Amino acid sequence: MSDSAQPQQLLHLVIGGELVDLQHNTFKNLDQVDIVGVYPNYASAHAAWKAKAQQTVDNAHMRYFIVHLHRLLDPGQDTKPSL
Repeated sequence: MSDSAQPQQLLHLVIGGELVDLQHNTFKNLDQVDIVGVYPNYASAHAAWKAKAQQTVDNAHMRYFIVHLHRLLDPGQDTKPSL
């Protein structure tokens, strides 16, 4: 398969952990940050984020985030697939 025939890969990282307070996105302990995984698209990252967030719903200071790695790797990249 040639490079042009492969689907566009928009990498996303899901991470989470306990925050110091609810007003900032500062983790309480970086050694305990949960790196859930890297996903090839937003839909699969969102599913992983939702599952982890639901598991920790009883801890108000626990938060999970989706990091758009594709924007960091190539800031000029269009995030919408071309038609």
